[in-house]
Amino acid sequence: MKLGAAFALFDDLSAAVRVAFWPTLKDICHDPALIFHISRTFMAHVWSAFAAPTDENGRLVKQSLLLPNATGTVLDIGAGFGHTIQYLDCSKVTKYVALEPNTQMHSKIRHTAERAGFHESDGSLVILSCGAEDTLEILKVLGDPYPVDTITSVLTLCSIPSPKRVITSLVKDVLKPGGQVLFYEHVLSPRADVAWWQRFWTPLWSIFLDGCRLDCPTHLHIEEMKYTDDMGNEVSMWDGGKTWGKPNESEENLWWHQAGRFVKHVQ
Repeated sequence: MKLGAAFALFDDLSAAVRVAFWPTLKDICHDPALIFHISRTFMAHVWSAFAAPTDENGRLVKQSLLLPNATGTVLDIGAGFGHTIQYLDCSKVTKYVALEPNTQMHSKIRHTAERAGFHESDGSLVILSCGAEDTLEILKVLGDPYPVDTITSVLTLCSIPSPKRVITSLVKDVLKPGGQVLFYEHVLSPRADVAWWQRFWTPLWSIFLDGCRLDCPTHLHIEEMKYTDDMGNEVSMWDGGKTWGKPNESEENLWWHQAGRFVKHVQ
């Protein structure tokens, strides 16, 4: 792996500090309690600056992944500012559920959703501030058993503690049989040299970017997911599915991407 690629992280990190340091400091001076959530506050300012170009960078992949596939009630894990909404076919999606613990992002989610025709007043928009691990709260708010037809995750599972356990719980308890998981994530590289640098930089990167990990094998967590059937056997969670990469992406990219679509087994 070329050293330029291995140290490319510092370009992104320095850009993040430039746009977010002073706004974060200003927020803490205004509300000192934010010092206990400094990484989340910092990330909110980073995302304000870089959400749009990050979204544009993955536009073609997300269009092909989300637009033809997302249906029914959509649970968007780590909704951010609600960029996923623009990739949904509103004639096929009846409810958009934004799961976003960072409440500083909720107003932008609401604005984006309402422009697309999703409204809290008619129940077609639900914004949840709980974490993705809180399946009981999600089920409590949404009501029905297996209330979700589609789970989407776009550049999110890298920041969730215990991502394998969390996504498995959501699929097992919240997603309908026959429902689908659609994801686009930066993941652990299959190249040993790139993976070494991803693991090396993750402790530093995660401090500034609200827990984001470069070395999370999200695609494998999902692809290899299993459940225990009535006979006590571990079997695949999926009736079918596939993963694919981002076109023309360098193998040396520290943020190596995978997209995927998996359909839950009808038990």
